[in-house]
Amino acid sequence: MALPVVSLAFVMCSGLAHSIWNLFAKKSDNKAVFLWAMYIPSTLLLLPVLLMELPGVPRQPGVYLSIALSLALNSVYALLLAQTYKRSDLSLAYPIMRGTPTLLVPVLGVVFLQESLPLLGWGGIACLVAGFIVMSGWLQRRDGAALEVKPFLLALSVGLCSTSYTLADKLNLGYLSPVALLVVTNIGFILGLTPSALVSGAIRSTIVHQWKSFLVGAVLSPGSYLLFLFAMSQAQMAYIAPLREIGIVFGVLLGLFVLKEKHGVSRIAASAVVVAGIFLIAVSGN
Repeated sequence: MALPVVSLAFVMCSGLAHSIWNLFAKKSDNKAVFLWAMYIPSTLLLLPVLLMELPGVPRQPGVYLSIALSLALNSVYALLLAQTYKRSDLSLAYPIMRGTPTLLVPVLGVVFLQESLPLLGWGGIACLVAGFIVMSGWLQRRDGAALEVKPFLLALSVGLCSTSYTLADKLNLGYLSPVALLVVTNIGFILGLTPSALVSGAIRSTIVHQWKSFLVGAVLSPGSYLLFLFAMSQAQMAYIAPLREIGIVFGVLLGLFVLKEKHGVSRIAASAVVVAGIFLIAVSGN
């Protein structure tokens, strides 16, 4: 199956936007409040689209269960994401969070959605996984120090949530437009962080003191997933989901050069391997 050029462009831009808003989230003083607040403007703006489409959704339990599952998974994803960025470097957590779906989503797409991926595409995924392992810093631990378990498990849990809601949303695109589905995922994200945001008492101060970062995040965060949903509505998930992880390269570079994190040479080299893997996946889809 040919990979549409428009889908390829959408998913690459999605990956870039995703890495940038994650940088702002990592730099924010109160991560739960920042993440919570930046989803509210787009949700309020696009809510009428969801309300117009809901009456046309097939009245079947399985359909509503799939939509509710996406909402619930995004709530858990939001909670875990805020906790992960409290305890881990961007260049360590981001490859784990985004690398997990890279392997699992194509497998699930082939097994459950009857999609297909040529051998060249699987070779590309192998490159991506190898690059992510190097980026994570596991291979740099020559001093015998153990990998910190809690940050790793948090990042892995975020990746598993991302894998799960991606699969659910591929199904939901059969019932809702990408814009309406974005509102569903946004609502889930907001609900997951509402208790933490309200208890913190830092909503006003976070928005006032970081309003520039907030505005950028309010556009790029929902915008990145909307681009991905449009791409996924036009092409197989087995191709699209791995390609979105070009954001890992951007995320690692931002972590190294903006946040001044360590292991620059090895992680840049790993980024080149990831780019090669993305090229192989793109070629296999044409």
